[in-house]
Formats: sequence, structure tokens, C-alpha cells
Amino acid sequence: MPGDLQHPERSDIHLTDVLFALSDPERLAIARQLAAGPLDMAACHATDPNLPKSTKSHFMKVLREAGVIRNEPNGRRRMLTLRRDDLDALFPGLLDSVLQS
Repeated sequence: MPGDLQHPERSDIHLTDVLFALSDPERLAIARQLAAGPLDMAACHATDPNLPKSTKSHFMKVLREAGVIRNEPNGRRRMLTLRRDDLDALFPGLLDSVLQS
């Protein structure tokens, strides 16, 4: 389907990729926002409001490709969700520890 982005299967999510994705303060801030529930991509913001749109898109790509978030079409917009179930199944307690640090 047009607009669909590739997301890794649960079995293809690796700890090193997840830790790298969450090692950047801006990407970590995005993951913390999504911990409260799904957000429209337009409503999700990085901590620096002056960041270019291309940088924000790159942050989302890194998080998505690492298996930390889902970025799926929702009408003409995109909905972001944290892949908590997958991450908790693979790495119990990791997500809560990192998000609270």
C-alpha cells in the first residue's frame, strides 16, 4: 500500500539498534512522549522546536528502523506509536528503565 513504511518484525529487533536509537536526547524525548499513548506525527515534537522538519523525519526513521516506534498512515496524516509490547517481550524492563533515566 502506498505510504506504508517498513517496520522490522519483532524477531528482527536488536538490542544494539534500540539502544542506539534511544541514545540521542531528542529521539529519547520523542519516545517519552509516545509512552503516554499514540500521537499524530504533527503533534509529536522534539525538545528543540527550531529543528528542521528533515531532522525530525530522520529521528522518526531511526526510531522506526530500530523497532522502537510504528509510523503508520492514518488518513492523510501519520500516527506514531511506541512498540512497547514488542520491546517488553524482547527486553523486559529495558524500555521503562531507559524512559525513566
